[in-house]
Formats: sequence, C-alpha cells, structure tokens
Amino acid sequence: MSPGTNEDARERDRADEAGRPASGERPESGRVRALRLAACVAALAVAMTAGAVVLGSRDDAGDRAVAAAPAAAPELLASGDLDAGISALQSHLKAQPRDFTGWATLGVAYVEQARTHGDPSRYPQAERALDRSLELEPRNDQALAGRAALAAARHDFGRALRQADEALAENAYNERALSTRIDALVELGRYKEASAAADRADARRPGIPVFTRYAYVRELRGDVRTARRVLEQALAGATAPGDIAYVATSLGQLAWREGDHEEALKHFGSALRADGAYLPALEGRARAQAANGDRAAAILGMEAVVARSPLPGPLVVLGELYEARGAGGDRAKAREQYALVDAWTALARANGVNADLDTALAAADHGDRGAALRAARAEWERRRTVHTADALAWALHVNGRDEEALPFARRATATGYRDAVFLYHRGVVEHATGHDAAARRSLASALRLNPGFSPVGAERAERTLKSLGGAE
Repeated sequence: MSPGTNEDARERDRADEAGRPASGERPESGRVRALRLAACVAALAVAMTAGAVVLGSRDDAGDRAVAAAPAAAPELLASGDLDAGISALQSHLKAQPRDFTGWATLGVAYVEQARTHGDPSRYPQAERALDRSLELEPRNDQALAGRAALAAARHDFGRALRQADEALAENAYNERALSTRIDALVELGRYKEASAAADRADARRPGIPVFTRYAYVRELRGDVRTARRVLEQALAGATAPGDIAYVATSLGQLAWREGDHEEALKHFGSALRADGAYLPALEGRARAQAANGDRAAAILGMEAVVARSPLPGPLVVLGELYEARGAGGDRAKAREQYALVDAWTALARANGVNADLDTALAAADHGDRGAALRAARAEWERRRTVHTADALAWALHVNGRDEEALPFARRATATGYRDAVFLYHRGVVEHATGHDAAARRSLASALRLNPGFSPVGAERAERTLKSLGGAE
C-alpha cells in the first residue's frame, strides 16, 4: 500500500465520528455528492454566534435576555434542515476527510445544533471539527470564526473576542467573526467598543445578523426607538422564512421588554407563521400569554419548549407558572423544573460551558443561595455587564447583604437599558436598605414598564409597592 493510501485511510478513520451512510445506502456518484454538498454548505455556512444564545436567553424572574442578541443563523433554526445538513456533511467528510471547508461548516453547525436543542454535549464535537479544519488549513477564516463562535457559546467571551480578531485578520469581512466580536464586547460589558464594532460591521457586512446586533447595542443604551426602527427595516427586507422568524422574534422580544404584550404576540405570531417550530418565538409567545392572563396556554406552550430544549430560562419560567397556578399552585411540579436547571448546569459545565450566570440567577430564587452568591461573584470577575451586576445584586440580597447589593443594583440600571426585572430587584434592595422613596419609584417603574414581567416576581413587586404606600 502506498504512503498516500495510508494517509487517506487515516483521514477516513479520523472522520468516523462525522457519521457514515445508513446500512444499505447506495453510494453516490461524485457529481451527485458534490451537488449535495454545495447545497448543504449554502444552507449551513452562515453567520452564527452564541451569545445567545445561546444559549439564547436566560431569565430570572421573567423576561431578561442575557445573550447579546439572538443567534444569527435563522435559516438553520428549523431542526429538520439543520439535522439533515449535518448528516449530509458527515457523509461527505467520510468520503472527503481533507475538506477543511466542510469541517469548518460542520463545526459551526454543531454549535448551532447545541443551541437549538439545548444540548451542550455538541460543543466537544464542534471543537474537534473546527480543530480538524485548522489542522488542514491553519489560516482559513471560516474555522477561525467558528472557533470564536464556539468560545462565545461556552461563555468564554474574552477568548471569543481574541479569536474573532484572528478570523478578521484573515478576512476583515467575515460576517460570523464580525457578529461574534460585537457579542463578545457586549458580554464583557465594553458597550462603547461594542457600539463601534456594530458600526464597523454594518459598514462592512450589512445584513440581518449585523442589524439585530446593531439594534441590541442601541437598546442597551436606552435607544429603544432606533432599535425598533432597525429591526423593522430588517424585517421589511427579509424574504427567507428563517430570516423572517428570527427578526420578527427579535421585535417580539423588544415589545415584551417594553410591556406591549399584544404587540409582542403579533410579532411572535408572524415568526411562527414563517417557521412554526422556531423555539424562541414559541417561548416568547408563552411569556406574553402568561402576562395577558392566559396561564393555561402559557403552561402548555412552555411545556412544549422545555420538552425540546430544556434550557434554564424556560425551565425557571415554567416552574414559576406552576407556582402561580390557582389553588396554591403546584409546588412539586415547580421543584421538578428547578431541579432540571441544576442538571442542565452540570451538563453544561461538563462540556466546557461557563454556567455561573445561569446558576446565580436560578439558585438565588429557587436553590442554594450560597451557591448563587459564589457563582455571581465569579461571573462578575469575568465580565462586568448590566446583567452580571443585576445577578450579583440579587444574590447578595437573598443572602442578606443588601448594603453591598445596592451599588450593583444601581449599576445594572445605569446604561439606560429598560428591564423590569432590574428595576424590581433594585426596588427590593432599596427597600431593604431604607431608601423607601427610591424603592417606590423603582417598583412602580418596573410595573409600568412591564406589568407581567414574571409570573411570581410581578406579584411580589405589587405587594411590596403596596406595603410602601403605593406609587408616588
């Protein structure tokens, strides 16, 4: 056997994990395989980040989205398309194991699959695929950008930023790297730099992945009007069902945070007409239904979401919906959901995901308060964002350390970002530290902004405000 043949055999062995054709499947001709791969790559090689993400979003008492923006691979969000594309790539790489572009695309697809299925075990597969791509071609910007997206998905935002810059050094117009760079800066709390990065990305690669991030950066600064306008323009230009679902959901989430639940339901409905399986829209619709008083529909909707993607945010909301159900609620079923958050967190950590923010937010209200504070402190040392400031403030509060909590609660609301949960937490901490006039203002602002921000938290906010004599 020639040396070249030996090398080919080793490459095929390396590609085993990428999958193999089903038993009895007839081999494809080279032309058919090439055409199928071209279609697969066209569907898969698009901008995608975590942030997100990832892990999409993470909620404490209701609606807070922690990821910088929804992940930007809208046409992949129909799981059938994504899973079929991955299968096609696996088969191709079994036959052509030295295709570095195929390996890069497969790595990005695994990251997206982890996000859409709530399955962090896909991240090691993504890492191996991206590493193989870079072994074959160390300077290919697709794999470098995919590696940055994987780091962001694992909440290693410092590494994501460095790796996005590496990808951009090879190709300054790589959309995925431009998008991940914005996400990383946002999640590191470097908002001014994130704004400049969004402007730069908009100049280089205007499109839906960049537009949605541009809108979120403006929203973080309190410029809701610009954020809405940019998203509306993006939706007007969207034609693919996945793009429509993605942008309409972003508009629905913005409307939700602004307390316009009817508008939110309209946008989520538009998203689901474009893609009836789009999980962020299903989750958003359930939240809006709960806020509108239709808790039965909300529970059914959220149960369907967690059955497909048991991420911490939906699990906590479903648990709180069970708690808030009539006749004293269903605390046993609620506890089951909170326990699943712990199981997901363990799985995430086992696969390289930094889950401290998820732990802090869920455990503060529904778990080990000491663990919540340890996790929140660790996360604050890594990234100083409005979301980590809020999580640390709340973890300090539930541990009886309100004087320490107050500066963090104020910092969470300092950029102009409008979030009812932040205001609720600030009001509770202000009340606990004797700043009752400020507490009334904060609690009243939370309820004015989004009166249905949480199945449990909104009722607590109303009770606390009433005990303080009501709004001024």
